[in-house]
Amino acid sequence: MSVGIRYDWQKAEIQAIYNTPFLELIYQAASVHRQYHDSKKIQVCKLISIKTGACPEDCGYCAQSSRYQTEVKPQALLEKETVIKIAQKAKATGVSRVCMGAAWREVRDNSQFDTVLEMVKDVTDMGLEVCCTLGMLTTNQAKRLEAAGLYAYNHNLDTSEEHYSTIITTRTYSDRLNTIDNVRQTNVTVCSGGILGLGESVEDRVGMLETLANLHPHPESVPINILSQVPGTPLENQPDVPIWDVVRMIATARMIMPNSDVRLSAGRARLSQVEQALCFMAGANSIFSSDDNQMLTVTTPCPDYDADREMLNLLGLEMRPPHQRPEKLTTPAVIS
Repeated sequence: MSVGIRYDWQKAEIQAIYNTPFLELIYQAASVHRQYHDSKKIQVCKLISIKTGACPEDCGYCAQSSRYQTEVKPQALLEKETVIKIAQKAKATGVSRVCMGAAWREVRDNSQFDTVLEMVKDVTDMGLEVCCTLGMLTTNQAKRLEAAGLYAYNHNLDTSEEHYSTIITTRTYSDRLNTIDNVRQTNVTVCSGGILGLGESVEDRVGMLETLANLHPHPESVPINILSQVPGTPLENQPDVPIWDVVRMIATARMIMPNSDVRLSAGRARLSQVEQALCFMAGANSIFSSDDNQMLTVTTPCPDYDADREMLNLLGLEMRPPHQRPEKLTTPAVIS
């Protein structure tokens, strides 16, 4: 089979890839990965919660929702100097991408957004890629972020359109797609993926991938998150996602969006080094690392810099410098 850049994927085609015998699927995905990417390089990212908690949304998985009783204590927007220091420390460890997350429903044109724009500019000036996840935003706000130097905007679909309303009721699937479209009116790259473990079916996982793979262009980044069950949230008793399912999702995403970065994101802390190696073999080429063992400085565990450096060295992998995504599409891989 020939795997090229397509925007007309059908659900049955994607499901057939997802259901490919496990070892064959990894082989095919690894072959495609090597055609489009340097398989020795992994981008290491740092996620900073610049504003934590008190979010009005009702996302059933989220510790930061004001609707649930969790251990998260709301924190106001961080001082710009604090964010700069965190970014400088991350850069010194080899991190090439800093992601700033704010627990907002939507971006508002106020002094806080002005401060975020200053953060984006200053961290960008350090030579790092900067990604923001701030909730819904307008085209004009996306253009202001672009002018500040923003490299990427994260806005996950989370799950399929059919399953979405069972997880979130305070915004629609169309709202999420509209925000992605607003970002596409600029040169800012798109980061959009989903979460495994929300009670979804295989058909829901395939449906989410179908939506992403039919965006034109594909998201430059596709994070695959694993649910971290947070006490106090509606999904606190969800069962763990089997590693086999995680690898299948990564491999399938790699096959249908071959030029995208596939990011092994939240939930990685519970995976062994061997399980993570399987994810890298299947096409994941980005991870989040930290110095405080927290993904969002709240309740999602994240491996630390030293442990990740040891693992990458063990696997013969290198940290990818910033701004080194493939600029040109190569000849499609041919899998027989």
